[in-house]
Amino acid sequence: MSDQSKEITLNEAQQKVDEWIKTIGVRYFNELTNMAILTEEVGEVARLIARKYGEQSFKESDKNKDLGDEMADVLWVLICLANQTGINLTEALERNFEKKTGRDKERHKKNEKLK
Repeated sequence: MSDQSKEITLNEAQQKVDEWIKTIGVRYFNELTNMAILTEEVGEVARLIARKYGEQSFKESDKNKDLGDEMADVLWVLICLANQTGINLTEALERNFEKKTGRDKERHKKNEKLK
């Protein structure tokens, strides 16, 4: 990160997106529109991954795309959906860690494919 930016928590990110939407973005798109936008943004990440790490060659229009920026677009829309559906992403992520830890505590260690 640059000297001018600081790390932010998920809660702070949710608050900053909400403030931006309400002051600059006018209002949230509805949930179905945001779901479609999320799908589109994930597709853009997939396209760049396929070209950078996979076997597809870059199209001229993809050569200057920034993978981090595309991932941030995904995160932005996901945060919008969380905000408008009342999800606290910090709490949800903490519960998700607990779920995965309980379910997968030994599973991955015993997976021969991962050795």
